[in-house]
Amino acid sequence: MSAKAPAAAAAVPADAPTKSRKKLFVIVGAVLLIAAGSAAAYFFTGHSGGESKKEAAKPQPTQYFAMEPSFVVNLADVDATRYLQADVQLATRDAETLKTLEEQAPAIRNRLLLLFGQQTSDTLIQRSGKERLQEKALVEVKSVLKHEGAPDKVDAVIFTSLVTQ
Repeated sequence: MSAKAPAAAAAVPADAPTKSRKKLFVIVGAVLLIAAGSAAAYFFTGHSGGESKKEAAKPQPTQYFAMEPSFVVNLADVDATRYLQADVQLATRDAETLKTLEEQAPAIRNRLLLLFGQQTSDTLIQRSGKERLQEKALVEVKSVLKHEGAPDKVDAVIFTSLVTQ
């Protein structure tokens, strides 16, 4: 019987490290599972960039850049001498674009003067003609900004005054 006692004593220490390893793996696995779950919850609740999705989606207020002084150009009418006088403002929600508009104002003004001088009084009589001119002016402004490699987030060209004579 004494031969069995040492064998039983030797068997207990051999099983003890296996059980403690299993316990260690279970604990490490549980910690990793909890950490992964916490990271996923943090990510999916919108805390990944320091601001929530609602704050990121909230648009900035519109800022206006007035092209001063007023534009005064001869219209392209062939039957008579006619003029266009326009007060123009450029709308943007981007602060960097606003800064670029200020810097590029002379180039933008030049392009708009050329565009306005191509118009005829007949095309500007109707609202649709004025709206087409606004669209063309927006394309011209964005073109100048793109050419300079600057942000071109201009939302609209707004006529605050438009007189043909």
